[in-house]
Parts: sequence; C-alpha cells; structure tokens
Amino acid sequence: MALSEHEEALLQQMEEALYAEDPRFASRIEKTKSRGLGGGRVLVGVVAGVAGLALVVFSAMSSNIWLGAVGFAVMVAGIVYAITPSKTKLAAVGSDGTPKPRTGKTKTPSRRSASFMERLEERWDKRRRDQW
Repeated sequence: MALSEHEEALLQQMEEALYAEDPRFASRIEKTKSRGLGGGRVLVGVVAGVAGLALVVFSAMSSNIWLGAVGFAVMVAGIVYAITPSKTKLAAVGSDGTPKPRTGKTKTPSRRSASFMERLEERWDKRRRDQW
C-alpha cells in the first residue's frame, strides 16, 4: 500500500531528524540495508543444498545411513550459508555523517581506559546537553 503525501513528508522529516541527531547511527543503518545477501553466496549455498539433497537421496537408495547424515549436514549448511548476509565491517563515521578514512590507530588511550558504561553515560549526557 502506498503512503499518502502527508505520510511521505512526515517520513522524510523523521529521516532528516535522524541524520541530524545521530548521523553515525543513520549511516550504519543505511549501509546495513544496502549490504544485502550477495549473488555469489546464494549460488554457492544453493549448489551445496542441492548436492546435499542428492547425497541424501543416493544414501536412501544404497542404504548408507552415514552418507545420508553427511548429505543432510551439507544441505543444511548450504542453505544457512545462502540466507545469511556476508559480514563486512562498517566504516567509521564522523559527526557530520561522512565516512572517516581507516587508519592504523584504533582508539585514543583515554577512550580505551573508560568502561563501556562510562562511554554510554558520556554520550547520554552529551545528547541531553545538546537537546536542551
């Protein structure tokens, strides 16, 4: 069902507000949506699934139970491989929403020493200060 013009405008405003409030999160969501499954993974997974099914049928005809178990495992592994998206790392995003170039450094020493909860509290406080 199509959205009305009012709903589309409201959705556009919400999207702009998300980019303005947290461009890093919005960028990650956008990259996750566009990542998709990938044609190569699907093809390999389907071929493995069909090969596993063929092994199951062949084992049923030849009365080799262990071959049927192997075929079933190959079939399930192929299907799981086909339906899971590839795991690519997302780029770091600056405060303006543009991707940062990758460098050899991971984090500054002061951020490394802070615990996860402390960093979350700092972000929460910063957002509350910026909002009011």
